Amino acid sequence: MTAAAFFDLDKTLMAGSSGMQFAKAARQRGLISRAQILRWGRDHLRYRIKGATDDETGEILKVARETLSGVSYNEISRMWPEVLAGILPRIYPEMLAEVHRHQDEGRRTYIVSAAGSDMVESLAQVLGMDGGIGTRYVVEEGAYTGALDGPFVYGRGKVIAIEEIAEQVDLDLEGSWAYSDSASDLPMLELVGNAVAVNPDAPLLEVARREGWKVMRFERLGRNLAIGGTVAGALLVGGLGGWLSRRST
Repeated sequence: MTAAAFFDLDKTLMAGSSGMQFAKAARQRGLISRAQILRWGRDHLRYRIKGATDDETGEILKVARETLSGVSYNEISRMWPEVLAGILPRIYPEMLAEVHRHQDEGRRTYIVSAAGSDMVESLAQVLGMDGGIGTRYVVEEGAYTGALDGPFVYGRGKVIAIEEIAEQVDLDLEGSWAYSDSASDLPMLELVGNAVAVNPDAPLLEVARREGWKVMRFERLGRNLAIGGTVAGALLVGGLGGWLSRRST
């Protein structure tokens, strides 16, 4: 059996929320209103400071489902290069180093996030990871219906998704690692043998100290990434854009 390392995305692998990058791209395409983007910006700032509650996360899912309903799959797919170009400069270099360390030691590496599966899989592809596990939405006749295709990959939903992958590729979860910033990910952290709290919120920090888990802190966003934001954006538009187009055909 092979061990793996599972990384939460928002405030763990990257600074801030990937949802804000999606919101910016969606606004430019007229999928959401100016009032919505301003409200999301306010919520994003609050999230950067103190995290999000389960109720707030549920509201985000509700808005995402309403936003996607009736929108063509191709239109959303064409947004991913722009969204990822906004995410890449926010990747913590310390966490990228952790990804590489696990790879060098023979472990598979995955992003596990409530964000849309296509975006999560695309980001994992760009970072050279084994896979991305995200929330899937139903597509019928080339358009999103707004319904979920499987679990909402949040809280216990992450456990369900990870266990499915573990069964498919024969992973040793007891020998695996998981990284997160939030107590909402305690089910995922408790699923594996090695849990790591990254820039943890207060409830998670309390559990980490009690359980003797490793704690990593680096609140300030690193600017000197191995993947430079400008270069990454150009590569994404030229390279990943073609890859995504091939996937949608």
